[in-house]
Amino acid sequence: MNDSPIGIFDSGIGGLTVARAIIDQLPNEELFYIGDTAHTPYGDKPLAKVREYALGVMDELVEHDVKMLVIACNTATAAVLADARERYSVPVLEVIKPAVRRAVSVTHNKRIGVIGTRATVKSGAYQDAFSAALDVHVEAAACPRFVEFLESGTDSGEEVLAAAEEYLAPLKAAGVDTLVLGCTHYPLLAGVISYVMGPDVTLVSSSEETAIDVYRTLQGENLMRTAATAPSHIFAETAPRVGRTSNFARLSQRFLGPAITHTTSIPAREENA
Repeated sequence: MNDSPIGIFDSGIGGLTVARAIIDQLPNEELFYIGDTAHTPYGDKPLAKVREYALGVMDELVEHDVKMLVIACNTATAAVLADARERYSVPVLEVIKPAVRRAVSVTHNKRIGVIGTRATVKSGAYQDAFSAALDVHVEAAACPRFVEFLESGTDSGEEVLAAAEEYLAPLKAAGVDTLVLGCTHYPLLAGVISYVMGPDVTLVSSSEETAIDVYRTLQGENLMRTAATAPSHIFAETAPRVGRTSNFARLSQRFLGPAITHTTSIPAREENA
């Protein structure tokens, strides 16, 4: 079991930011990553439908004998975390609480902004996660076009800047000094987000903190990989819908570089449990 891969998934390429952090912090571990491009984006779908898709992907990963599941998607975390922890015998980690933990530790004025998909913001998952922190005021805003930009391969330009200025204006007006990137896609837009928010606002991504949780869990449960051979990662996407062109292979190699030698495709499954 120790030498089995870590299973990680997202609706598309966004979870690669978490995968990158895990590879950096745990270079001896193998990853099996699935981007659910057949159903991306998750953020504009009802949470019940996201739950269905996410359980289908996690079932696929568990059938490949992963030793841990990492839900590298904020929307899926909000939709399915409790169900996943009941359903699977392996540890299930998520990305919301690690980001909240970091944001609380760095804020000075106790005014924290959260940006995410419509589904994540509507779920109230971040607001609930912050509820244990005393005297913290949270402002949340949905940024629905950010995922669309990134999944199409666009991470800069006037259209991206205009959307960022529109989405982030309420958070600037609220005087937040810390901004949680509440979607694993968003670190790929950190440049434009930081430009709009200004140098006095600290951006918090869940990627590094989630990787720390992965290390802590593997160590605590004696699941560290012991093989002396170099790790071999698998990066897969669910087959995209008919008539839709996938950018997964190109964008994966762009964002992860030499960590990806090739990508593959697996059938999407519909989960009705």
